[in-house]
Amino acid sequence: MAAAITPAGTSTSSMASASDIPSVDRVLNLAQIKPLLAQYGRTQLTGALRRHLDQLRADALAGKLVLADVDDSQLAAILEKQLAAANRLHLRALFNLTGTVLHTNLGRSLLPDEAVQAVVSALTTPGNLEFDLDSGGRGDRDDLVEDVLCELTGAEAATVVNNNAAAVLLMLNTLAQKKEVIVSRGELIEIGGAFRIPDIMQRAGAKLVEVGTTNRTHPADYANAITARSAMLMKVHCSNYAISGFTRSVAVDTLAQLARPHGIPVTVDLGSGTLLDLAQWGLPSETTVRQTIQQGADLVTFSGDKLLGGPQAGLIVGHADLIRRIKKNPLKRALRVGKLTLAALEPVLRLYLAPEFLSERLPALRLLTRPQLAIRNQAERLLPILQNVLESHYTVTAEAMFSQIGSGALPIDQLPSYGLALRAGNAANGGKHHGRALDKLEKALRQLPRPVIGRIGNDALWLDCRCLEEHDEALFSAQLRAIVL
Repeated sequence: MAAAITPAGTSTSSMASASDIPSVDRVLNLAQIKPLLAQYGRTQLTGALRRHLDQLRADALAGKLVLADVDDSQLAAILEKQLAAANRLHLRALFNLTGTVLHTNLGRSLLPDEAVQAVVSALTTPGNLEFDLDSGGRGDRDDLVEDVLCELTGAEAATVVNNNAAAVLLMLNTLAQKKEVIVSRGELIEIGGAFRIPDIMQRAGAKLVEVGTTNRTHPADYANAITARSAMLMKVHCSNYAISGFTRSVAVDTLAQLARPHGIPVTVDLGSGTLLDLAQWGLPSETTVRQTIQQGADLVTFSGDKLLGGPQAGLIVGHADLIRRIKKNPLKRALRVGKLTLAALEPVLRLYLAPEFLSERLPALRLLTRPQLAIRNQAERLLPILQNVLESHYTVTAEAMFSQIGSGALPIDQLPSYGLALRAGNAANGGKHHGRALDKLEKALRQLPRPVIGRIGNDALWLDCRCLEEHDEALFSAQLRAIVL
């Protein structure tokens, strides 16, 4: 007699009941489970197994359990998949094909090999983080990088905290608590994460005094605002936007001339900060930290992980007496950096001592200066592979495009680049259908073993190849064949 067919189309002979579900002990003793026990341990494996068996019992009660679900090999395969997913790290390597080199959400600067090896050493061996090898006494962790920072910037002293926002906060809290800080209205910036200069002033206990207008501020605006309660004249570099047209701002050297007779410092928040003139590599020129010090700034704050190309850090350089006051602030301990940051920062700074090799050895600069022809050749090598994978669902072309520096640095400047443009069907027709198709493809790229991150715009998914290092090209090409739509 033929087996009956359930409403779901499954033969009754292949259905299973709760009595067919194996016990925890029996599964744990299966030969297929031994490798999982060795890799994940009994505690984690048992927990995953109990949860899966509970689900199988629920399926049995609902009449949905089949014999294949309780097969030994099937149980082992499901447990392996579940445990692998549960143990996958949340911070993962990916391919940045967005066209933004210093992408805030994707980790900003990549570190050179020298920094990576220094971090590995700091992770695996004791080090002289706060120990003076010459005297045998306690040392200051800033000593690890202060000398090279002063050599590169021309400053008298330096200190390091965990990011540039912390550097600005610490500087204001130390020098301007319950006092006034004079800033141009055109420089009251907001950067990512709702970091606003007025808010930082308030948290630091300083009173903001706005002078000038959004687009034009004159020396007299600062001069007229100086009182006995003034703590500093502060200049903020507008690194994440630009105002053009009928504008005027006051240079650092002019501010220094205004501040000196009153005995108050001039401080400059450079934001991204750069140690060398980028114009020598064909990039847009940007005021360096050394130039800012030479122009008369008493203190300069800037980031370590943007144009500088190092780890996340906030650097403060300037007059020794002001740096000493900052380091005595109790907040300094709360905002200080750990050994891994210092281990990575020092070798990056030392690369700048040999600027003729910098574009080869510093990943951030290497990617920013990568020739468009080399990027184009790479895109054209990848083109047939992606065309073959996507077949008739999408059209793929290699096209010229523009990259950007990112992280608020030089926001209006673009870098000629090349990459792949992916369009759904006949993209000329536009419409929701093509938008959904591009979203589907973008998600499929994000779900690859090493996720690929591009950008959608103008009815296309753009994969800018500027940040695809040639040593990663083979892995990237192999992954394309694993796309599941």
